[in-house]
Amino acid sequence: MHDIKAIRDDATAFVRGLQRRGLDGQAVANDLLEKDKALRELLVRLQNSQARRNEASKLIGQAKAKKDEAQAAALMAEVAGLKDDIQKGEAEQREREETLKNALAVIPNLPADDVPDGADEAANVPMPERAFGTPPGINNAKQHFEIGEALGQMDFERAAKVSGARFVYLKSDLARLERALGAFMLDTHTEQFGYTEVSPPVLVRDQALFGTGQLPKFEEDLFQTSREYMDVENGVFRNSMDRFWLIPTAEVSLTNYVADEILSEAELPIRFTAHTPCFRAEAGSAGRDTRGMIRMHQFSKVELVSITAPEKSNEEHERMTDAAQTILKKLDLAHRVVTLCTGDMGFSAQKTYDIEVWLPGQNAFREISSCSNCGDFQARRMNTRYRPKPYPQHVGFTQPSPGPSPLPINPSPRPVHTLNGSGLAVGRTLVAILENYQQPDGSVAIPDVLVPYMGGKTKIEKPS
Repeated sequence: MHDIKAIRDDATAFVRGLQRRGLDGQAVANDLLEKDKALRELLVRLQNSQARRNEASKLIGQAKAKKDEAQAAALMAEVAGLKDDIQKGEAEQREREETLKNALAVIPNLPADDVPDGADEAANVPMPERAFGTPPGINNAKQHFEIGEALGQMDFERAAKVSGARFVYLKSDLARLERALGAFMLDTHTEQFGYTEVSPPVLVRDQALFGTGQLPKFEEDLFQTSREYMDVENGVFRNSMDRFWLIPTAEVSLTNYVADEILSEAELPIRFTAHTPCFRAEAGSAGRDTRGMIRMHQFSKVELVSITAPEKSNEEHERMTDAAQTILKKLDLAHRVVTLCTGDMGFSAQKTYDIEVWLPGQNAFREISSCSNCGDFQARRMNTRYRPKPYPQHVGFTQPSPGPSPLPINPSPRPVHTLNGSGLAVGRTLVAILENYQQPDGSVAIPDVLVPYMGGKTKIEKPS
């Protein structure tokens, strides 16, 4: 969510940021500032009316003390009229505030200065310093669904019978491999990178999805569920309904853990990781990746979320990307990292790195993780702030310079910065293992780091 005061103070930067996103920044800014101006003018009018009402109320007493009943009656009529005007004005105020909030809610985050400009993925910029491994040379490489179905452990047909397209049954060693990958990822992130493991809710309310930016703009990509029940209020039975959403990513549950809170600087950074099912309608993906496990309605993912102080978020972004890459390095899977351009970034991100793993069956790199720094965009939507440490007051302390004014001894709360990333998408990692570790006899070798998680098995074969 954008700060309307910041837009008012520097509309030029706001317009430029939206233009880099491919939007008509000037038109958006003009609309917002017009709504903001109308709201502020209304607030001034209400303040003046309230002040006059208070003044007139005092004058009523004075008029009655002078036994000037005509003046008292006139003042009482004026106060009554002002009361009605104020009530109507307050209702209009709430309406205008909601209108402004709704307009701000659908505007994407502004890109960081170092994000490359571009309209789509063709303008994404590779980061050769982060590339790892060499794609293996596999003759007549098969795609993962061919391998899984030949093993008799991946069944899309029966899943479609039960749930429809974009679902799958995994069985036997492939089901265990999925479970092993989740455990391996969690162990790596908690033990090597200090993330706190969380088992979060997978059903969330509207406000949680608003906080991380999925609502209201991307409702068509979500799965909704509701529960109707009988409630009693003042002895009267009435129908009630709870509405929930299935999470598209654990980012929603983990980031909203600190919604509507003021944290202390000493609590930061907060680092969470979770392995959850995720649910996406894939509304805008008709005809894309219709076969296999690349684009599913239900999939498993290990998520990484960080809550940091603003000056630490860029460093945390690099660290999070390192954590996600470490999983692929331990699995010895060739991959590359690209910086997304302005036209390819997600709604809430101000900068994103995509990690793309090599899939021999497709002869292409495919996304397996996105690590994004969202700045204070989500924090403003969630109303999450932190209170910086007080500046020292010891003898000889001098205020930092240069600066426009002395620093406050006790700084006011500020929005935190939030980051999220896949660490990794478990299903796509399973896909990568099947395609990169496929053997000529149809079996699949198990990466060394996963052998302990697979009960000592070193390969997956078709059951006899």
